[in-house]
Amino acid sequence: MNTIELRKQELENCRPEPTLDSATVNRFWDERLEHYEQKPLQVAKVPETTPYSGMEVQKVSFQGFDDTTVNAWYILPSGYQEEDGKLPCVVTFPGYSGDRGYPERYASWLLLGYAVLAVDVRGQGGETGNLLPHENGTIRGWITQGLLDKERSYYMAVAIDSVRAIEVAAGLPGVDPARIGVIGGSQGGGLALLTGALSRRVAAIVADIPNLCRLDFGVLNSSSSLTEIADHVRRYPERLEQILYTLAHFDIVNLATRITAPVLMSAGWKDTVCMPETIYAAYNRIESPKQINDYPFSGHEVSEYQHRQAVQFFQQHLGNSAR
Repeated sequence: MNTIELRKQELENCRPEPTLDSATVNRFWDERLEHYEQKPLQVAKVPETTPYSGMEVQKVSFQGFDDTTVNAWYILPSGYQEEDGKLPCVVTFPGYSGDRGYPERYASWLLLGYAVLAVDVRGQGGETGNLLPHENGTIRGWITQGLLDKERSYYMAVAIDSVRAIEVAAGLPGVDPARIGVIGGSQGGGLALLTGALSRRVAAIVADIPNLCRLDFGVLNSSSSLTEIADHVRRYPERLEQILYTLAHFDIVNLATRITAPVLMSAGWKDTVCMPETIYAAYNRIESPKQINDYPFSGHEVSEYQHRQAVQFFQQHLGNSAR
């Protein structure tokens, strides 16, 4: 057995115990989701001009966790008519500090005849603000906001925003609500898994080099966004247990058994941001049909090869365009 095979075996055996029992996790999330099901989405759509003739774009907004208006692109292949039939829809989430970008970023999905809902993450690099109250100090970015109160934390707000984005997608004209896939890399990959755990509308999940997996290990070892939490604990060591308890409610290791849709994941073995030990810890607990693609010589990146794999995965599980 060579070194690559040995490393693969180690990762396949990476199965740390959950930090919250499933009954506690399910009770917490079922109550929160039931509460937010009653809140109106307040969807608004405005046509957006684009220099590309192959797409039709609308700027969509909806109300998220609080009074924050979350912005997204809704993109359809040019010339689509509802009488052509409903389309599969890919809902995308960006990496940390990123944004939904220009609509042409999603051209490969339009070439398949899919609809796309490309969603901002609140407060980060897009057009979406963040109305969460700052009741405690924060470290640099966003994720330490409200970290001492799981129900009012930044993680909670982003989780509910993302679930509500799926509801928005399901109600958009032209979308087949039974064929919604979610995709993202890094933070976006974590949100893809999280929405898959929290929304029964999700029919397929692609989570590339995902965050939100084995968060306690990540806070201790990651070199990127989770260092914000590590720096907070360094300043306030007495808060460690309370912070880890908050994080446990958003950790895919603890939510993995809620995922029922098929899953494609990827891991870069040289990744120091979303380390393979975190990704496999979550992957090994998912019970739905699943596949993971390993990249032993890659870091925190998603290759064109992996994107092609995602395309083929969605074709398998969401089907082809109605046209």
